[in-house]
Amino acid sequence: MKQPFLTRRAMLATGAAALATPALAQSNSTEMEANIRGGSAVTRNVASFRSLDWRPYFGSLTNGAILVDLQSRALHYWSADESVYKLYPTSVPLTDDLTRRGETEIIKKVDGPDWRPTPSMKERNPEWPDYIGPGPDNPLGTHALWLTWQYYRIHGTHDTRKIGRRSSNGCIGMYNEHIAELFAMSQLGTQVLVL
Repeated sequence: MKQPFLTRRAMLATGAAALATPALAQSNSTEMEANIRGGSAVTRNVASFRSLDWRPYFGSLTNGAILVDLQSRALHYWSADESVYKLYPTSVPLTDDLTRRGETEIIKKVDGPDWRPTPSMKERNPEWPDYIGPGPDNPLGTHALWLTWQYYRIHGTHDTRKIGRRSSNGCIGMYNEHIAELFAMSQLGTQVLVL
């Protein structure tokens, strides 16, 4: 019996329908690559992206909402009118003691940020420069969103190897094209939950 031919358009429609249906993430949804030499899992996130509903995390979508899931290394964004939902891969802090968890919000948006290491970064890495201006060498990439927590940002990165890994000193990193999109959609007062 001849199998039905599935066109590219039909395949895309089927995939889009599946992606359009929100599903709650399961507590053990993060899948990690096994270390082929034995031992613990490698630190790269493989396939943990799941669309989420905003209701378990936020009371409303006033000013929009951003959920940063440190375990799955993903950032979820919902617009205030629920017309936009985005899911982005991120980099997360190297260790638990380098990050904050909880509720915060966007208090400043900078296109072309400059960078200065925090005092604790400089203490751990005295060879680091004291300042890097906007441009291709800037660790904050092309755009940055300041949070109410001192020194914590959601920002871009020119080092795309960091995305999907535990690689930051506390901030949440994104591909530059993704942070540019999030930068345009978010506003001052957008609520942020890091968990």
